[in-house]
Amino acid sequence: MSDIADFAERIAREAGELIRRERDQNTLRTDYKHQTELVTHADVMADEFITSAIRQAWPDHRILSEETMPDLSQAEELETPLWIVDPIDGTVNYAYGHPQVAVSIAWAEKGRVQVGIVHAPFSEETFRAEKGKGATLNGQPIQHSGATDLRQSLFATGFPYTKDNLEPLVRRLNVMIHHCRDLRRIGSAALDICWVACGRLDAYYETVSPWDFAAAKLIAREAGASAGHFSEVSEGYPEDLWGRDNLITAPGIYDGIRALLAEA
Repeated sequence: MSDIADFAERIAREAGELIRRERDQNTLRTDYKHQTELVTHADVMADEFITSAIRQAWPDHRILSEETMPDLSQAEELETPLWIVDPIDGTVNYAYGHPQVAVSIAWAEKGRVQVGIVHAPFSEETFRAEKGKGATLNGQPIQHSGATDLRQSLFATGFPYTKDNLEPLVRRLNVMIHHCRDLRRIGSAALDICWVACGRLDAYYETVSPWDFAAAKLIAREAGASAGHFSEVSEGYPEDLWGRDNLITAPGIYDGIRALLAEA
């Protein structure tokens, strides 16, 4: 598995250089997909770079990627190894010149994520995990915060681009704000989760797509964090790739937050 992890880290770093170069040297070209979600030319360039490298190295593997191959049914086919790619997690941050941007690459076998790389090119931080081998940040081992007091816990979440069903999200945010220390809105799900993994945050929850969380969730688990969902996972769908109602926290506050969110 280390050869796959080394390969994933290398292409994540190279994609990171590509998107840094595009933002530093050019006027960003932007567009919208589904009428609401911002996408830049750099998203597509980085996606094509990563998926092309994967196809060349492992032509028999499948790819689920946000920009060029976003077919979620790929996650339900478990017989062939699957790569899950987000070329720029935090596209709005990227377009506005914020540093919280990440390249996320995961590799799954039989529906279970085995390798996760999240590379933040502007902060020059690379989070990495292989199943059963722990998690690292720039080669150094990381672990969760160890938080046990909900009221002293710092949490992160995000909000969807479509705003037609915000009431449940507002209820959850209200209960969390009243029971925790404070909220951080970072703008990249992959980095939110990695920050739980290394103790910069105590908890994260959100409904997102597999490419947003697959790599980071393995990193968090390998750093000792608790990771699951505060609602039921659809029967027959790989739990590692189920995106609805994700919850990742330090173990000591997981049950408390899960109960709050489920009730809200």
